[in-house]
Amino acid sequence: MKVILVVDVEGLNDQVVFEKHLKKEGFTPILGESFAYEGDTTTHLFSTRAFIMEVVGKALDKSGFLECRIMFQVGENPMETYRFDTSLKEFVLTNA
Repeated sequence: MKVILVVDVEGLNDQVVFEKHLKKEGFTPILGESFAYEGDTTTHLFSTRAFIMEVVGKALDKSGFLECRIMFQVGENPMETYRFDTSLKEFVLTNA
């Protein structure tokens, strides 16, 4: 299934490091779009969601940032918006 990932990040210190990690994990930039990526998955929806959160979390950790929200779609299944909680060091469900 196709995966579309959109990242809304503020205060990113190093976009090159961020995108290098995403690419290493199978997410390539969508041409003409800022902080939009695509990839493929063969795993279950919930496993894919966990993988995306782990990959983006590590990319953020490597590159430094202030705030981040992500949205993604797996196949025909759009997912909720998640924000990175710096105190918990993980993504949490958000209302907007």
